[in-house]
This record gives sequence, structure tokens and C-alpha cells, in this order.
Amino acid sequence: MKEWEQAKETWLHRVNPSLKLGMALLLCIAVLFVRNLEIMAFIGSGLLVLFLLFTGQPLKRILLLLIPFCAIFVSTASAMIMFGKGETLWFEWGLIRITEESFLRGMLIGLRAMVFAVLGLTFALTTRPVNLFYSLMQQLRLDPKYAYSFMAALRLIPIMTEEFETIRNARKVRGSEKVKGLQGILFRMKVYTIPLLSGSIRRAHRIAVAMEAKRFSGNESRTYYYKIGFSGNDFVFLAYMALLAVMSYGRSIG
Repeated sequence: MKEWEQAKETWLHRVNPSLKLGMALLLCIAVLFVRNLEIMAFIGSGLLVLFLLFTGQPLKRILLLLIPFCAIFVSTASAMIMFGKGETLWFEWGLIRITEESFLRGMLIGLRAMVFAVLGLTFALTTRPVNLFYSLMQQLRLDPKYAYSFMAALRLIPIMTEEFETIRNARKVRGSEKVKGLQGILFRMKVYTIPLLSGSIRRAHRIAVAMEAKRFSGNESRTYYYKIGFSGNDFVFLAYMALLAVMSYGRSIG
């Protein structure tokens, strides 16, 4: 996970997380209503520019991430292309029936899936979870007890992973991993789940008590270690998205 965080910081990383999240959700909703293949391709190209140039990831990692993108595009588009309905027949062989209408619908669905994937991954690669929750508290007035609870849960994931590895190594040393078949799977689920759940319950209780002592359940005004605000990068991001929307609309009426 640390290797993925070791990326060059760009202006997109410094955009306000709440603004970035709001624009991403708005764009996802807008894309659902796009029925024009050319507009969808134009929006996808604009988002792909952000992903390729401003996520700060090295070229080798970007190319690696493009592999599942291509798989998503092919899998979603091919189902509609090969088994769709239409009047202008291009190819037919057995159950496979490709028409002009099914091809256009398949490409539209595939590009829509690509847009969702590129947008989500761009947001994930350029937004730190801590900054996102601090921004939600400061700009969107999210209750601190919910925001800090989510951050505490994120911090607990590596602890649970380490605890799981410790239990597995201890059982290997004791020779308890030799049970095979369905009975072995059920046995391992029980011996791993019970210690992990009990440890998680104790840990969650201690965190709840600590948050209660620090008055996270109240409505008092709080100070924050990280101050998340707005900057010129936010205006650049808004201008880019507005330009993308205007150019897409121009293509739809052109």
C-alpha cells in the first residue's frame, strides 16, 4: 500500500476533497443519462487525460492499471454487441448476432463503464482518506464522531491483517493447518473468525470509550489538526470540468 502512496504530487492532489467528491458524483449521475456515443467518448477522453497525466503515478503503474480497464470495457461491451437486437444485421453465427444497433449500444455501455472506472480510480489515487474526512467535517459539517470513526476503522485494517498473519503462523507452527476438504474450511473459518471478532470488539470498545472521553459525541465547536480549505487548484479543476461539459454539450448540438 505504501508503494501506491509514493507518487508525485500534482495540482489534482491539492484540490479540495469534498469538491472533488461532489464533482465525481455529479459526473457519474450525468453520465447515466448520456445516450450519444460521441459525447461519451469525449467525456472518457477528458477524464483519461486527468488519469494519465495528473495522478502522479509512474508510467509502468499506469499501464498496469489500464489492463483491468480494458477488461471492463471488453466484458461489458461484448455482451451487448454479440447478443443484442437490431435491424441492420452485420454478422450472425449461431447464438451470436451482431447488428449496427447492438454495436453502438455495446460501445456506449462499455465506455460508460470505463468512465466510471477511470473517475473512481483517479479520485482514489489523488485523495488521501484523512484529508477527505477532515474536508467533510470542515466544509460539509459532517459530525466528527462519524468521520473519526471511519478514520479509526481504516487504521484498524492493517492491525487486523497483522493479527490474522500472527494467528495463521501460530497454527502452522502447531501443525493445525493440515485438515483438508470442506471440514477443514469450516474449521479454519471458526478458528480464525472467533479470535478476530473478539479482538475487534475489544478494540472497538476501547476506541468508543476514548471518543466518549474526548467528547466526540457532543456538538461543541472543535479545532482540527489539519485545515482543509480552497485554493487556486480548485478553480482550475472546476474550469476543466466546466470546459469538458461545455464542449460535450457543443458536440451534442453540433
